[in-house]
Amino acid sequence: MKNIVYAIVLMASISLKAQNVIVEEVKDPVEWVNPLMGTDSKPSLSNGNTYPVIAMPWGMNFWTPQTGPMGHGWAYTYSADKIRGFKQTHQPSPWMNDYGQFSLMPVTGSLKFTEDDRASWFSHKAEVVKPYYYSVYLADHNVTTEITPTERAAMFRFSFPKTDSAYVVIDAFNKGSYVKIDKDHNRIVGYTTKNSRGVPDNFKNYFVIEFDAPFVSEQVFSEDAIVPNTTSLTDEHVGAVVRFKIKAGQKVHAKVASSFISEDQAFLNLKELGTDSFDTLKHKGKELWNKELSRIEVSGGTVDQTKTFYSCLYRTLLFPRKFYEVNKEGEIVHYSPYNGKILPGYMFTDTGFWDTFRSLFPFLNFMYPELNTHMQEGLANAYKESGWLPEWASPGLRNIMVGNNSASVVADAYLKNKDVYTYDIETLYEALIHGANNAGPMEAVGRAGAEAYKKLGYVPYDIGINESAARTLEYAYDDFTIYQLAKALHKPKKEINLYKERSLNYKHLFDKETGLMRGKNEDGSFMEPFNPFKWGDAFTEGNSWHYTWSVFHDVEGLIDLMGGKKAFTAKLDSVFQLEPVFDDSYYGGTIHEIREMQIANMGQYAHGNQPIQHMIYLYNYAGEPWKTQYWVRETMNRLYLPTPDGYCGDEDNGQTSAWYVFSALGFYPVCPATDEYVLGAPLFKKAVLHLENGNTITINASENSMENRYIQQIKLNGKKYSKNWYSHTELQKGATIDIDMSNTPNKNRGTAKKDAPYSLSND
Repeated sequence: MKNIVYAIVLMASISLKAQNVIVEEVKDPVEWVNPLMGTDSKPSLSNGNTYPVIAMPWGMNFWTPQTGPMGHGWAYTYSADKIRGFKQTHQPSPWMNDYGQFSLMPVTGSLKFTEDDRASWFSHKAEVVKPYYYSVYLADHNVTTEITPTERAAMFRFSFPKTDSAYVVIDAFNKGSYVKIDKDHNRIVGYTTKNSRGVPDNFKNYFVIEFDAPFVSEQVFSEDAIVPNTTSLTDEHVGAVVRFKIKAGQKVHAKVASSFISEDQAFLNLKELGTDSFDTLKHKGKELWNKELSRIEVSGGTVDQTKTFYSCLYRTLLFPRKFYEVNKEGEIVHYSPYNGKILPGYMFTDTGFWDTFRSLFPFLNFMYPELNTHMQEGLANAYKESGWLPEWASPGLRNIMVGNNSASVVADAYLKNKDVYTYDIETLYEALIHGANNAGPMEAVGRAGAEAYKKLGYVPYDIGINESAARTLEYAYDDFTIYQLAKALHKPKKEINLYKERSLNYKHLFDKETGLMRGKNEDGSFMEPFNPFKWGDAFTEGNSWHYTWSVFHDVEGLIDLMGGKKAFTAKLDSVFQLEPVFDDSYYGGTIHEIREMQIANMGQYAHGNQPIQHMIYLYNYAGEPWKTQYWVRETMNRLYLPTPDGYCGDEDNGQTSAWYVFSALGFYPVCPATDEYVLGAPLFKKAVLHLENGNTITINASENSMENRYIQQIKLNGKKYSKNWYSHTELQKGATIDIDMSNTPNKNRGTAKKDAPYSLSND
């Protein structure tokens, strides 16, 4: 017994030491990525709600193993033990579900083609998951399946046993599909129309699949029945089955590509694979991922911190996806998810601005400005094709979430990139003004309650528009971003001043009695009864304790409303000191966002959802930056791990990951559409950022450690720096930032009013 106890203690000691091993250099960053981070999720509790994305950065097509049934939003869950197929997916999140999906699945023995019958047991122990490569052993069929992707195509490699009965099932899914088998060319073409709304009536995803082995036999099916005497079929739910005779050691390859434009365009997209072998494509994919991930080099963190950083960085490089293609003339064209036409120019999709305006798009402006310029061109096209800017696109307009945050995305991109890139900003400005002053064709487009907001300065609680306080606070910030853009474009002074005045509308909802934001009725009275712990109702997926801080652009004004800096920081402190109590009566049950706050043991701080993610950084505005430093590190330590349960809520298309990436570097974009990043404290001893313009930012914090989370001193380019923010413009010129770290806070640094970040009240 003593020996057993000793062995357990020794193993625990070895494990603890491994966790504290410092990574001095990362040569192959893609190998530090865990695409399974966040996949141990379910509708009632999100640890990320991700699936393993096998794709190129921002690729038009993603691939994933499919464990869930056809049409289920949770396409892959870590707890599953069977795989039903390998799916081409365009799903941004399980809540939005998928579109343009079809799958391949190898089978041996007797023919099994329905998704339940063909499903095979698998183990994570026989699964290899990389951004550029996936492999798994399917035990029931004795087949190893491998996938390596390009932007619009992929190659499969199937390792069958020696058999006369090796099959590949192509499932074009339900809601209308088509397949045709061309035996002479070992080819299958088809299309799928399956979607989750947000598409025109003529939507199709055309696919082509070419094998390097001849078909011994071929069949098509409809639903659960083989259809004899035909190799071409259009119906509600169709698919194809091809059979191979396999010699010992033989591998079967399948080249796959698709297009939203046409079958001919799918064949053009197939040329992305060229004549490369599977292993060559795999190597090229790895090199491309390494190129992008190496744009930020971190060192001096633990193994888990390094894995988490690069896993989060991988997630920031996926959405919004490219929704454009290159035609035979070499021109960039797209199928419009708004009007169904084939049109010239860029198009991107699968992002919700309510989530991603906060840090994902600022990250793109910081590290990928040219790409984000193309995204802005895509937004201009979306406006021309639909009459509105999308707030949640997947692939077209979707009626979900609140706010008019396209204003932030457009304004921040132009204000930060206008001196380098040119594009049609006037059309985008027109789109912002249109969206800011009109209710759209659905509540999530334009501004629901626009007329009341313009008349009263807020969206009333009692006029039948849900989540009115959240809308008001976000509209006020969105007006600020329009104000900033209007100034940069030299619009008439009257127009500039209008949006400046409207950006102060947040003040209408501040309740001096509680010191919190509160819904207000049309007659000017506050809503009754008021429970600051009530989720939903006047707020969106949060409560008053979360939304009170949604004054990104005028924290000084919020400080004044709360009675000064001491009262303000005490209120911030309260978020962490309060118990994680909640009122879920608005929803009629405990939604997963509530549960994720409850179990995190950080009081009312609900990092798993977006509204409060910036709140930790607000101590900088009130002269107590050391509290930001403490809580940023605490959040990274507690709520992020490079494991299947590694997030603390929905990852949300790069937003929650971008929070970590920025925070690990030591700064964060509290208010997009300004030039500033608010300071936290770096996680690593060193970070080197290779900017797109060729300049380099080096952040040195050699004394950084688990204990040393506080900033004692900063030197920016050799000069002592006391401010609680960095300038985007200055950082883009390149910089060396030297930071002295300690285990005790420096309560003298960053405390002066001049050190505080931007607020509109000080403009």
